[in-house]
Amino acid sequence: MTTYHCPQDGIRSSTSALTWRCPICRGPWDLDFTPASGLAPHVLSGRANSLWRYEEILPLATPSASLGEGRTPLVALTETVSAKLDYLMPTLSFKDRGAVMLAELARRLGPERVVADSSGNAGTSIAAYCARAGLPCTVYVPEGTSAKKTEQIRAHGAVLVTVPGGREATALAARAAADEPGVFYASHVFNPYFLHGTKTYVYELWEDLGGRLPDTLVVPVGNGTLLLGAALATAELHALGLIADRPRLVAVQAEAVSPLAAAFRAEAEDLLPAGPVAPTLAEGIAIPRPPRARQILAAVRASGGTFLTVSEDEIRDAQRDLAARGFYVETTGVACWAAVRGGSGLGQRLELGSVVVPLCGAGVKTGMAG
Repeated sequence: MTTYHCPQDGIRSSTSALTWRCPICRGPWDLDFTPASGLAPHVLSGRANSLWRYEEILPLATPSASLGEGRTPLVALTETVSAKLDYLMPTLSFKDRGAVMLAELARRLGPERVVADSSGNAGTSIAAYCARAGLPCTVYVPEGTSAKKTEQIRAHGAVLVTVPGGREATALAARAAADEPGVFYASHVFNPYFLHGTKTYVYELWEDLGGRLPDTLVVPVGNGTLLLGAALATAELHALGLIADRPRLVAVQAEAVSPLAAAFRAEAEDLLPAGPVAPTLAEGIAIPRPPRARQILAAVRASGGTFLTVSEDEIRDAQRDLAARGFYVETTGVACWAAVRGGSGLGQRLELGSVVVPLCGAGVKTGMAG
């Protein structure tokens, strides 16, 4: 039977329970799940053209909540850097990969309502998939969230709660609601089913590249859900004998809010004491204290990767540069291109080899940076 477990103290809980975090340390759950063998590029022919084609490696199957998510294009930007266009998802962000897993799980559990918190994209995604699943949903967002994102959340029929303050205040408000009876907390941070959705990003790369992966995966990191999903996928592919070597993971943060980069450079296993937080255009990764910080730092180090940070000017320039190439991407979604677009100089210094960056969210969600 699939169960939750706490990576800190080993406590376990049934996945049929609505307990959303470890009752001892109050940290996020991981999932006891082992993928089935048998996945190979040739067996995928004729399967659904969505992330559900990778049925052997998913903890849920035969979905009712799907909107056809996944299988986004992989397009070359330079001779060594390619972009995966995850903004071409049903709700225009990569968060659909994990949100569909949470909505499908919630649909099977039948809670009285679903609660989520977000800086925007996860909230719009949860709202859409709850609408698809016929589940009542409430989404908490910080004040100042993009009007286009809040409009999208309301359009899907979710109740929108705007919380004064920043991302941490919003999370605390949602977690208080999550403790009420009959509530399923569709947390893209605390619930590991989300990570088993985001890992399909890497499985798609593996399929698109003919059963291999690039030398380096560069990913934006706030709460780390895409990075941890990528680490999970590379570990699974390696254990299944489907790749010989794991790619390095390079994590990108905005200079204005970069607690993980600071901890990594200090060779710390967890976050350092909180420092000042400045405004950033990369609102989707502006997370001062990510709950899975220890796991993120460990995953980057285990891969032989590193952290990079980008300035606000670099984010603006990268967004304009991508737009000039035909890609209209929101400011958070351009962070990885901002980190590597210096091109050969950076690539040679870090020996990145072949690289894939995700373009995570559509520009229509935020508009162009001023």
